[in-house]
Amino acid sequence: MTTTDQTRLHVLFDAQYKASRAQIEVPLAQRQSRLLTMKALLDDHGTALAQAVQKDFGMRSLQLTEIADLFVLRTLLSHTLKSLPKWIKPQKVSTPLYLQPASAYLQRQPLGVVGVVSPWNYPVQLALGPVITALAAGNRVMLKPSELTPHTSALMAELIGKAFAPDELCVVLGDGELAAEFSSLPFDHLFFTGSTAVGRIVAKAAAANLTPTTLELGGKSPCIIDASCDLDAAAIKIAHGKLLNAGQTCIAPDYVLLPKGKEAAFGHAYAQAVAKLFPTIAGNPDYAAIISPRHHERLQAMLAAAEAGGAKLQVINTGGNASEHRQMLPVLAFDVPASAQLMQEEIFGPILPVLPYASLTEAIDYINARPRPLALYWFGTNTAARDTVLAHTVSGGVTVNDTLMHIAHENLPFGGIGASGWGSYHGEAGFLRLTMQKPVLVQSKWARGDLFYPPYGKRFDQVMGLLKRWL
Repeated sequence: MTTTDQTRLHVLFDAQYKASRAQIEVPLAQRQSRLLTMKALLDDHGTALAQAVQKDFGMRSLQLTEIADLFVLRTLLSHTLKSLPKWIKPQKVSTPLYLQPASAYLQRQPLGVVGVVSPWNYPVQLALGPVITALAAGNRVMLKPSELTPHTSALMAELIGKAFAPDELCVVLGDGELAAEFSSLPFDHLFFTGSTAVGRIVAKAAAANLTPTTLELGGKSPCIIDASCDLDAAAIKIAHGKLLNAGQTCIAPDYVLLPKGKEAAFGHAYAQAVAKLFPTIAGNPDYAAIISPRHHERLQAMLAAAEAGGAKLQVINTGGNASEHRQMLPVLAFDVPASAQLMQEEIFGPILPVLPYASLTEAIDYINARPRPLALYWFGTNTAARDTVLAHTVSGGVTVNDTLMHIAHENLPFGGIGASGWGSYHGEAGFLRLTMQKPVLVQSKWARGDLFYPPYGKRFDQVMGLLKRWL
């Protein structure tokens, strides 16, 4: 990062900070206008953005970006525009007896300046989703997209630079050094999506300014197959969830837990599902490439180490040399040592360890002995078993009899817990995350607060005695 980059970063922040303090209240019409500007940007340049993503990955279809990035943003915008008039209204709250006849409400106001640090795996959705929510909440926003998707990041910077004033919304480009400087700015809120390791660094930088954060991280999300499950029906949904974007998805199933003795049947069902989804893999743009040679090498090293430790690998090859496009073939891994890197780190690729369990209690204990995951998936028809899993595990979110789909529900908050992050967004939960709900009490002229004033004596004791009986 050059001195010029650093200076520009601080100039942009200072401009947004001053603008946010000069205009505390942001009217509904202005918020709607900013959201409509974003909608027009996506409508007019969605194909160009998808092409930029394709260029960054080397192999990723425009349709994959349409459904996983652009469609998600379109639904977010539609839901937000429809709901915003209701969300911004002051919220009346009931007043306890001892404070009546006062009234009270929550005044929903912008926080000020929100920083967004976004990742590379869904480079449009995970950048602009938090931005849209922050704008709806009336905030000014600075966006730092990933340097691993340079074409997408540069195009977003260009388009946003033309559509928005820099003191409303701006994009800053740079590497990890600039991201570290960005995270150290005294934002009113900092939103980060990425790995748990980097999330710790971001949280530490934000803490120096007492900047509140939303951290959308990752982790090892389990997928439990119950004994009551139809393996063929489950396998295609698991394969879709695992192999969307070649496993480079924060809520992808990271490993499967299934009843002992079902391993071979699941291996067959999963292979059939992969063949249905991806009749060919090599050169098939529906099956995304691994983002970079470094990430591809990491995944291959994890596989090699697991195999050296005794793991049995089932490589699913539907034809062709996928590696020349950095398209890594799907792999099921059985008998993986617990100490293997494959079982210690979030995989973020098309490798799926399969772990047998003897009882549901054993499966639950395995999950609970590890950091709390961002997502959990359960497949089966036994509702008692399902409810037992839901009652005895904690995760950021759950989808039953499918994968990924809870993230698409705008009325469900999305976020992690513990090592998988903190803070939720999507829908009203996201709006409130980036809003100050200022409590306001309006005192009545008939108020008798003086009953609680000193000097304390017999009258005070009588009043307190009466209140104790009412409470």
